[in-house]
Amino acid sequence: MTTALYRRYRPQAFGEMIGQSQVTEPLMTALRSDRVGHAYLFSGPRGCGKTTSARILARCLNCAQGPTDTPCGECDSCVELGRGGGGSLDVVEIDAASHNGVDDARDLRERAIFAPARDRFKIFILDEAHMVTQQGFNALLKLVEEPPAHVKFIFATTEPEKVLGTIRSRTHHYPFRLVPPAAMLEYVQELCETEGVAVEAGVLPLVVRAGGGSPRDTLSLLDQLIAGSDRDADDHVLVNYERAVALLGYTHSELLDEVVDAFAALDGAGAFAAVDRVVQTGQDPRRFVDDLLERLRDLIVVAATGAGASAVLRGVPDDELERMARQATAFGVARLSRTADLVVAALDEMTGATSPRLQLELLVARVLTHAGVSQGVAPAAAPAHAAEHAAASAARTPAPAQAAPAAAPAVASPGVASPGIASPGIASPRGRFGGCGLPSRCRAGDREPRHRCARRRVAGP
Repeated sequence: MTTALYRRYRPQAFGEMIGQSQVTEPLMTALRSDRVGHAYLFSGPRGCGKTTSARILARCLNCAQGPTDTPCGECDSCVELGRGGGGSLDVVEIDAASHNGVDDARDLRERAIFAPARDRFKIFILDEAHMVTQQGFNALLKLVEEPPAHVKFIFATTEPEKVLGTIRSRTHHYPFRLVPPAAMLEYVQELCETEGVAVEAGVLPLVVRAGGGSPRDTLSLLDQLIAGSDRDADDHVLVNYERAVALLGYTHSELLDEVVDAFAALDGAGAFAAVDRVVQTGQDPRRFVDDLLERLRDLIVVAATGAGASAVLRGVPDDELERMARQATAFGVARLSRTADLVVAALDEMTGATSPRLQLELLVARVLTHAGVSQGVAPAAAPAHAAEHAAASAARTPAPAQAAPAAAPAVASPGVASPGIASPGIASPRGRFGGCGLPSRCRAGDREPRHRCARRRVAGP
């Protein structure tokens, strides 16, 4: 049996934390200046170090050489709160998800009255604090507001807005964040070297991407890959790229290269063949479209930065960067941007779609059609087509009637048609057009008395 990586490499001091300098540096400064508060609220996404930081803070406060910003790691308190320790009597960790009622709050108040058994402070760590009910928080309010001198509270939660406002206002709030990919990639590389694990190119970026910035999730995935990998000729564990892609559910880079090359060459047969491979191998079409968008983003970065792409796309092998540079040149920045827009729109449409494969095939058709239209029509031919279209429209549209010449007012005699006024029973000289210049079927006069048709009635055609 082996211990999980995230437990074996759990930080034991603030200096070992990665990507959380906005939390560790102020806490270390407060410990050095002896300005430690009585209650803290640690919030942030899961697996980013909230509970670990709470334990480190407890070690710093109860260390025999403390309070200090760096625990000694040798005293009884530091050993008990370390990686292999069984816990301290004076540091109580409570799962607020299952101890969230009024009775639990009353029990905590009764325990807080008693002095620490051995250490300097009695520290209560409430994990998942947002699960405490409003009544439970109200029962704790007086204790959190004015605790005994030997009591410290540390609340850890992923949803700080659900913590009662009166409790939150009495704590020092430290927000944790997801670890940036660059720092996480460097960390897992060092960890693999420490563990003596060989990793093929492209595996660690996939692990970091799948971890989503959470150190615990990232180490759990890496631990799973290591556990399922074989040993090489040197008796070292070798994490294979194909196995990592299959396990993590991402699209193989060769398949992405095939699709991108088909798009660049306007090869419809190759593009649809790649789509069929995605479906036949049981991959999720949504995941494939997401990976394709990620590849297009990388190509845009390569096209924009040129030789400096390695500084942005960390962890990508040099041969793959060269291949992406050729693909970006074949596409062009403008076409890459338009293709990425189509992929983004398709990804939105695939959310909740009953037939993701159909959406994927339509995406391929749109990309190929859009690229073909943009490349098939020369820029100089566009005005000519517009002129021809305008001429055809003008030929289909009947010419407007010529305006009648101005005439002096005249009275129409019976049986004689005046040039300007239509007599009863005699057609207007405008033929099928009425006095308003519109065809004789115009019936606006029936609806609007002020219309010219109301004053100049014209017989039918």
